Amino acid sequence: MIAVIMAGGKGTRISSVTSDVPKPMIPINGMPVMEYQIERLRTQGIRDVIITVSHKKEVIMDYFGDGKKLSRVTGKPFDVNISYYEEDAPLGNAGALFRLRDWLKEDFLLINADVVFDIDIEGFVDFHKNMGGLATLFTHPNNHPFDSGLLFVDKDKTLTAWLSREDARPEYYKNRVNAGIHIMTPKILDITRERFIKEYGQLPEKIDLDRDLLKPLAGTGMVYCYDSCEYVRDMGTPKRYEQVCRDMALGNIGIKNLQKKQRAIFLDRDGTINKEVGILSNIDRFELLPGVGEAIQKINQSGYLAIVITNQPVIARGELSYEGLEEIHNKMETLLGKEGAYLDGIYYCPHHPHSGYEGEVRQLKVDCACRKPKPGMLYAAAEAFHIDLKRSWMIGDGERDIAAGRSAGCKTALIGREAFGQDMSVDSLSEAVLMMLDEKK
Repeated sequence: MIAVIMAGGKGTRISSVTSDVPKPMIPINGMPVMEYQIERLRTQGIRDVIITVSHKKEVIMDYFGDGKKLSRVTGKPFDVNISYYEEDAPLGNAGALFRLRDWLKEDFLLINADVVFDIDIEGFVDFHKNMGGLATLFTHPNNHPFDSGLLFVDKDKTLTAWLSREDARPEYYKNRVNAGIHIMTPKILDITRERFIKEYGQLPEKIDLDRDLLKPLAGTGMVYCYDSCEYVRDMGTPKRYEQVCRDMALGNIGIKNLQKKQRAIFLDRDGTINKEVGILSNIDRFELLPGVGEAIQKINQSGYLAIVITNQPVIARGELSYEGLEEIHNKMETLLGKEGAYLDGIYYCPHHPHSGYEGEVRQLKVDCACRKPKPGMLYAAAEAFHIDLKRSWMIGDGERDIAAGRSAGCKTALIGREAFGQDMSVDSLSEAVLMMLDEKK
């Protein structure tokens, strides 16, 4: 598979960090960000790279050459094959793709030049091939969804809607954004060219990848989202650049690659993340507990995954619909996002073993394997995220949480002082997270 790196932009948002080199050459702990990208591609078998260049292109071309030069940082060869497309005039961040059409004979990886990543590319490619769409977007939650474009999918991960930053958005939403890595089939360029010619009579001089090429395909059933917890972060602003440098120094980038075993902190919902109000079927009653946003932010920064594990028998009892539960969880993600925190996953059990409720959903009145104190949800998360349960924690405020965590082989923490065999007793999620991260050190 060929990788195309879009490196023609000026990087005006990060110009205060350095103005004498193009954005892809800004160093992260001494190494240009593009060198990290090429290194990650090479280690996973991708050796053919096309780089689109414009602003200060000679700096990039001189450093990497044709891919056979030695790195000025490591002294080792880049060991890839690099070709360049030189933009004489700015073409937008996707315009060069249409000029490259004859170079692209098969599906290709498309990468923004300002992202630092370490992902399981093979898993991403397999998903794309299985879905068979025109494009697959690598998507994830981030710590600033309020100023990011939002993506919406159906149950099959088909992209149904795309809201740009300036678009009106619902009050509450799932934290899912485009990470800046894509897999595309060349046919997407042909279809988009035809649309442009039909609408404007010609191909525009400048083309924006998100707004002009991808967003118009939302709802067509031809674009999919690949949700992942793996590390992909853009360093396009000074603040984000500083965070990437910290993550690199702490070793928090490579550990999220799903080829490696992950560690997770599993979180009960009611009484752990939000206030316990009994039966929570009204979204207006959902309220985060004090300090929860900051605690989950610390989990995000630590290298642990943050995954919610919650019993939701209100669905089986007919007191709340699946759609209503999704809205409550959207509110949870929105409120956390406003505090710079995010969840890597949410697992819930809709079942309830006892019948006799008015309006109950009979097919959900079963003795399942996922309802806590059984560990089914933890096992499901462990399989999806490649989690080492023995190196993970379960935090909750009740006996069921502790029993589920212990059955799965996790260490456990109780928010409370009862004795259920937990490894740790605390008064809040904040206290639990601080103690766990201190133990990690």
